Formats: sequence, structure tokens, C-alpha cells
Amino acid sequence: MNAFHYAFKIKNIESTRAFYVDIVGCKEGRSTENWIDFDFFGHQLSGHVSTQFPALDYCGKVDGVSVPIPHFGCLLTLSQFEALQKRLEANSIEFIVKPQIRYEGQKGEQRTMFVFDFSGNPLEFKAFSNENEVFAQ
Repeated sequence: MNAFHYAFKIKNIESTRAFYVDIVGCKEGRSTENWIDFDFFGHQLSGHVSTQFPALDYCGKVDGVSVPIPHFGCLLTLSQFEALQKRLEANSIEFIVKPQIRYEGQKGEQRTMFVFDFSGNPLEFKAFSNENEVFAQ
């Protein structure tokens, strides 16, 4: 699979570094006083400092829970998901959607959880029980 690049708005470098490096476990790449790059599970994230953040639209539904759109995240292995869940919980990160299993016992069974980073960006992390069923119908 090809890696993606995603540029997004952040409030400041320090809190963004604290979230993505110290809590999520990303490796930091290049940075200036205005932007910072991370290795986000093999993908490149670029946080750019801004003071203008659009309102989130909670039009998404995950098992009856409204979730903010847009959001981004990553598909993880089960072990990565469990390790990240523990790091988030150990750092008292509040979940928008608590870690749960969706489609249990069905094709496409997955674990999911939603959080906000320290700039208010919503993230979703998923782990499929069978990685061959990511696009299952």
C-alpha cells in the first residue's frame, strides 16, 4: 500500500509534538516554527500552525454516536490498536467514541476509537480482525 501525506491545522508546535510523539508514538520529522512533520504509522502528517479552525460538523454516525466530519486516522494492526489504546488511556485522553468492536462476528469486524488531538482535530483509529476485509461489503 502506498503511504499518504496529509496536511492539517494545529494550534501550536509544542502541544502537537506532545500528542503525536509522546502519546501516539510517532517519530518526528522536519519542523520549523510554523509546521511539523510526523511518521504516522508509515504515513506523513504535516501539522501547520493556524488560528482559524472551522467548526466541526457532527453529521457522521458510528453505532448511533455522532462523530465529527471531517476526521482522519489510521488502520492499525490489532496489537498497535491495543498499545495505542493503553497509551491514550494512560494519558487521560477523552474518547469521542470509546474503544469498541463494530460488526462483531461479521465480515469486516473491526475495533474503532475516536479522540481529539490537542488542537481539536478528530482522529479515528481502526483495527480489522481480518485485514483482508477492510473493504468488505
